[in-house]
Amino acid sequence: MSDSASLPLSLFDYHLPDELIAQHPAQTRTGSRLMHLDAQGQCHDHSFTELPHFLRAGDLLVFNNTQVIKARLHGQKESGGKVEVLIERIVNEHAALAHIRASKAPKPGTRLIFSEGDLVLTVTGRDDALFEVEFDQPALDALERFGALPLPPYITHNAEQTDEDRYQTVYAQHPGAVAAPTAGLHFDQPLLQHLQDQGVQIAFVTLHVGAGTFQPVRVEQITDHQMHAERYTVPAATLAAIAQTRAAGNRVIAVGTTSVRALESAAQPEKTQGILLSNGDIQGDTRIFITPGYQFQCIDALITNFHLPQSTLLMLVSALAGIEPIRAAYHHAVQMHYRFFSYGDAMFIEKFNS
Repeated sequence: MSDSASLPLSLFDYHLPDELIAQHPAQTRTGSRLMHLDAQGQCHDHSFTELPHFLRAGDLLVFNNTQVIKARLHGQKESGGKVEVLIERIVNEHAALAHIRASKAPKPGTRLIFSEGDLVLTVTGRDDALFEVEFDQPALDALERFGALPLPPYITHNAEQTDEDRYQTVYAQHPGAVAAPTAGLHFDQPLLQHLQDQGVQIAFVTLHVGAGTFQPVRVEQITDHQMHAERYTVPAATLAAIAQTRAAGNRVIAVGTTSVRALESAAQPEKTQGILLSNGDIQGDTRIFITPGYQFQCIDALITNFHLPQSTLLMLVSALAGIEPIRAAYHHAVQMHYRFFSYGDAMFIEKFNS
């Protein structure tokens, strides 16, 4: 997919002081800062409320409208041992794949008890590092009743009422994600309306973000990294909007790396297990790994947050903007005390003109 065999993992590392990891959202959704990384690789400091200045009538913004589910459960095995379950993916109405933390890995047939027996999960098998579990009631309803919001591992407090609102986009529609598409957290309804009044077009994809999004790459040769799979849908209406935008010579701008992954997967379905449905939607499970050297099929620019060191998402933005411009921008962000990760500040990145 790209010629990245010669790129060492160290190119995608950087030092981040702990105090720059945002533990809580800004006071308002649009209250964060915005770094503009232009097509020449230069960075400029702004506020997120200035985003409309960088967008033009006819531009198409593509958002991920997945909804974060209350995917974390605390309970016990039938034998009494404590257990923590993090649902990774809903498979069907009663089945899911999950990470399970316990003193001993549960075997098939093990019953897991939550909320004093109001919810029971049965382990039915393994799928690599994940456990297959069966709910004794509809899974999404049960998680809404008994689950907790799965905040990222670098956020140190348990989910609070504020998080249930702010760790969810205002346009979330399709439940299934275990992590928020965080670039979208900066948008409120007045800003969305302002952009549409300005002539900016809006479209949606759905990609259910998995916990694997937080996993660092642990192999020195990044081409050896095995990507996690995520379910995506790109609606026919979005495909048509992209075609119209392209035909008019305007830009397709992804809001978040998850939107990039969905769009780029749909642009090459033969490589990303995408299927064209009868209604014109493209749907599939993508393991797309975008690294420097990748030729973007679909997007011209990206709105995104700052990403973890040695992560696949840092490699993705480096593919769009160039390795050195991203390294310089992140160094600048640390020096200027930008706030990092899910509740942090944002970047507007234009594709690098080399």
